[in-house]
Amino acid sequence: MNVDWSWERAADALPVLLEGFRITLLATVLGFVVAAVLGLLVAVARRALPKVLATALSAVVQFIRLTPLVVQLLFVYYLLPQFSALQIGIAVLGIHYATYMAEVYRAGIDAVPKGQWEACRALSLSPLRTWRAVILPQAVRRVVPALGNYAVSLFKDTPFLFTISVVEMVTAAQQFGARNFQYLEPLTLAGLIFLIASYPTSLLVRRLERRLAY
Repeated sequence: MNVDWSWERAADALPVLLEGFRITLLATVLGFVVAAVLGLLVAVARRALPKVLATALSAVVQFIRLTPLVVQLLFVYYLLPQFSALQIGIAVLGIHYATYMAEVYRAGIDAVPKGQWEACRALSLSPLRTWRAVILPQAVRRVVPALGNYAVSLFKDTPFLFTISVVEMVTAAQQFGARNFQYLEPLTLAGLIFLIASYPTSLLVRRLERRLAY
């Protein structure tokens, strides 16, 4: 790699990288939404389902957690060719991170005092109302900072989408560099954009953590 920095080359690379950043941001936001919703459903299901089904669900969760994200991306990409690479990437990122977020939600649910459950039973609240009105508001409040940390991790894992040909920011940087074998500027700018986008999010997560601390 040539180490002679060229501002002109950096200026040429920037629009390409920003287009790649748009894909990166789209995959992050939609992947996080999938992960947050699916993770919550998994956490509630593991507590509400009969033991046999909950055990089977836990096995699936462990399987996804213990296999590499890259393998999952490639497997689903070749298994479901009718979907676009970006759709596959968003779904796999979301499902992969849902398994981690499910554990976060589980910890939040377990942290709700036992007396809250007993009070719901004493008041004859339905299971749906117990979860919706009593348990989940308390549990979700406790885990918001942890979910924020996973959002940052998901953002930093989006370059793995290059394995299924999604042109996110790092892939865009590589493709730009490959035109004349000058990778210094595009890869440096890609790293800086990741830093600029991640750092404020990390500060926001820490602020939320302090604000929501009991």
